[in-house]
Amino acid sequence: MQVLNNEIIDSFTKINKAIYRLLKKDAESIGITDVQLKALYRIQLHPNVGLSELAEGMRLTNSTVSGVIDRLVNQNLVDRVTSPQDRRAITLQLTPEGEEKIVKLFQSDSILVEKLNEIQQFPPEEIKKLLSLHERILETLTIKEE
Repeated sequence: MQVLNNEIIDSFTKINKAIYRLLKKDAESIGITDVQLKALYRIQLHPNVGLSELAEGMRLTNSTVSGVIDRLVNQNLVDRVTSPQDRRAITLQLTPEGEEKIVKLFQSDSILVEKLNEIQQFPPEEIKKLLSLHERILETLTIKEE
């Protein structure tokens, strides 16, 4: 049984590394880091997100994400916006340059999107089964909060 466990872990590790390499290539193609690309993408999906929520979604610390955002602000890709409801709260938005950069990448030049589109060509029943198995594995591996 130990061999099977190692094969499962190795399989997920290899897939994770392959995705990371593609994401890193995409980020480099537009002159940013992979973590910065992830931040831009999450801000695009969730405009006006707060720093803490962004950090939680990226599974990084607030201080790490704060540094990432500082660099994106300096590159004029992200704006920090004061909330009109709570002047102490800061939310994050893409600038027009940030929006343009991420839209351009994911419309045409993204190696990751190209490869994911190839995966979409797999038979639908295989994809459905794969996602179902992943969900079961995730449920099994997740520690329930009490």
